[in-house]
Amino acid sequence: MKRPLVASIFGTRPEAIKMAPVVRLLIDDPDIDFELIVTAQHRGLLDDVLELFQLTPAVDLNLMQEEQSLDYITAGVLNGVGAALDRLQPDLVLVHGDTTTSFAAALAAFHRRIPVGHVEAGLRTSTIQEPFPEEFNRRAVDMLAAQYYCPTSEAAANLANRGVFGGEVHVTGNTALDAVRVAARDDYRFPDELQDYTRHVGPKLLVTSHRRENWGSNMDSICEGIKGILSDHPTAMACFCWHPNPQLRNQIRSHLGGHGRVLLTDPPRFDAFVNLMRVSDLILTDSGGIQEEITMLGRFALVLRRETERPEAVAAGYTRVVGTAASEIRNAAREELPRLLRGDHPHAPSPFGDGRASERILEAVRGLLLRAGLG
Repeated sequence: MKRPLVASIFGTRPEAIKMAPVVRLLIDDPDIDFELIVTAQHRGLLDDVLELFQLTPAVDLNLMQEEQSLDYITAGVLNGVGAALDRLQPDLVLVHGDTTTSFAAALAAFHRRIPVGHVEAGLRTSTIQEPFPEEFNRRAVDMLAAQYYCPTSEAAANLANRGVFGGEVHVTGNTALDAVRVAARDDYRFPDELQDYTRHVGPKLLVTSHRRENWGSNMDSICEGIKGILSDHPTAMACFCWHPNPQLRNQIRSHLGGHGRVLLTDPPRFDAFVNLMRVSDLILTDSGGIQEEITMLGRFALVLRRETERPEAVAAGYTRVVGTAASEIRNAAREELPRLLRGDHPHAPSPFGDGRASERILEAVRGLLLRAGLG
């Protein structure tokens, strides 16, 4: 009997990190054939993850261009993935989360009546505009999916409360924790370029910010907030892992370049970043994945957004949503950093699972294929 074929499609670093544990299990499953399609919506950042998890794509669209638009990415993914699906003829397509790659790939599968499995389904904010365009993307994928792999019961309730189109709902936990479980190591040796930060004896602040809604004046304010924290804590040092976008870098450099206690660095490889979080006292971020990852590491983050689709982390004491105003960022750090320096980090169980989400996703996939007469 012919084995069923599952294809996974992703194009960005966060997708690759969270899909890698699922992909590794699918590759090793003796009853399923598997193919990986990457769009390379983010090229260099994606390649680091592929290398770390030893993943070799069957199809690489290599789409990334300088100053690429959302229209360019959407059209490129839709056409390129569509052609790959026509050639491979998979029985199930897996996509992750909320990227433009995920939305366009799911649409290409829908056009061919190929079932879609949505990893990290059901997350919601109150407005389709934030985060932009991610909130639209994840809602659209949920409309198209045949199976939903929800990280929490709250995410599953969002699907029930707001209406989906008949897919199977599974609460699996979040695969981000599966990836962190592999990457976090007590004996990790940091690259030379990070050791000024990791060996710093004062308070250590780890910063990331890349969301489109934070480009422009919000980024100016975030940078001023960081300078304010450093002014309040004269022995503190910040490591800002900045996005490759050259306009963002120029903007950040204009505020923080040349500051003696700020390290501006390319995004480290995932294993390096996980271990950076472990040694940092306070994290400031607009990333969704980081809000999840810190719950396995016992770290705390100020969320540089007006709202979050991960309220479970707030409720468990791992995050605090502070927005982008410099004064709010500075005031929140004044309140939170002293307790963190005393070692008062959150200790509640992670609301995003136990680091075994990929195993539950594989079980759900096998069930779907079996019921379709393919397993």
